[in-house]
Amino acid sequence: MRILVLGSTGYLGAHAAERLRALPGAQVLVGGRSPAADLEVDLARVRPEQLAKALASAAPDTVVNCAGATGGDAVTLAEVNARGPAVLCAALREAAPAARLVHLGSAAEYGPGTPDTPVTESAATRPVGPYGATKLAGTVAVTASGLDAVVLRVGNPVGPGAPPTGLPGRIAALLREAGRDPEAVLRLGDLSAHRDFVDVRDVARAVVLAATAPGPLRPVLNLGGGRAAPVRDLVRGLAGLAGFRGRIAEGAASPAGSARSAQVSWQCSDISAAEEALGWRPAHSLDDALAALWEGGGTP
Repeated sequence: MRILVLGSTGYLGAHAAERLRALPGAQVLVGGRSPAADLEVDLARVRPEQLAKALASAAPDTVVNCAGATGGDAVTLAEVNARGPAVLCAALREAAPAARLVHLGSAAEYGPGTPDTPVTESAATRPVGPYGATKLAGTVAVTASGLDAVVLRVGNPVGPGAPPTGLPGRIAALLREAGRDPEAVLRLGDLSAHRDFVDVRDVARAVVLAATAPGPLRPVLNLGGGRAAPVRDLVRGLAGLAGFRGRIAEGAASPAGSARSAQVSWQCSDISAAEEALGWRPAHSLDDALAALWEGGGTP
């Protein structure tokens, strides 16, 4: 089985590629902007006909698209998150129409949730900013492509190797910098929002199941931890693991706070469809994920 992973150097992509390589008989190819990639491609720039030629040469049975941008201006987000999947689908229709496509979406596509009501895949999508809107555009491109495709709509990933560009990684970096100084002050933004945290290792396992499941799958499947937890719990959990002895100043203007908290105060996904389709449920709790993050592991 030939599996092409796009975005394998990113947080989710690295874990997914590692897990896919453990599949018996799998030949995993990586695609990206690095000259060292098996398939050198930039989805934000490549023309569909160019990508089709490269895909025809690679001849994948399955393509896993983990490429995406979580930050940057609206143009960057649109190029990577919206244009990228559209170009990929166009190229696959021409070069490998029978290949399974597994695309990583985001729970940000749903927008604000209703407290105590997990959102299902059939719920209305109401993203509040460019990130969620561009991820939704990518999902629409995939689900309307006519390919054998599934979008895994991921909650808030956390766990080993979390990058400092995301909240869990930023908090861990701040705590390492503060050390055990009792005079240290961790100045954070609003931590009152509830989020559906999911361990990155569980996401990687779901990718493998989606890549190898027989027959067509539902077009969209939610991946989450199964409950909404306050962001404050994540911060306090990491602070406890760090032995932090200082003070957490919540509500201060800080890049380590949640920029979306005021607009999306509660978010949780119903993950029952993924269990039915893939036999998947999260194996790791938030405490497990935070412990793995703090221990500094970078691979599954």
